[in-house]
Amino acid sequence: MKVHIRQIPQGDTLHLEGDEDPAGLGLQEAGAVPVSPLSYSLDVGMSEGGLFATGRVSVRVRMQCVVCLADMEIDVVADPFSLQTELTGREQIDLTPFVREDIHLLLPPHPKCDSGAECPAGAPRTSLHPPEKGASAWDALDKLKN
Repeated sequence: MKVHIRQIPQGDTLHLEGDEDPAGLGLQEAGAVPVSPLSYSLDVGMSEGGLFATGRVSVRVRMQCVVCLADMEIDVVADPFSLQTELTGREQIDLTPFVREDIHLLLPPHPKCDSGAECPAGAPRTSLHPPEKGASAWDALDKLKN
């Protein structure tokens, strides 16, 4: 996703919107397989010798649940997406490395199926809630008298 500096109107922003091939994001390194193109809607402008971009980028990926090993799809969305970089004499800027970094940071490190019930394969899910109060091994000790 390259932006030519001459395309940006002086004192204004250039709106870019569309889809790109997600191959340049290197999602396989993180255990994710893209199942949709990388969608973007960005406003790009220049200020004081630098370039800035704000907007939204998203891609749908397939990952494997760490509990049941079933495949699942999740949307990875950077909204708001923003970057600022120096131009340093360049006539064009490739935004791909910036987008790649944000998408990688948003990928879950330990993906799990729908938070809540059980995984599709039937493996019980761990819960963030404490277990219900029931009989404890300590109950018998509490009944002892000194």
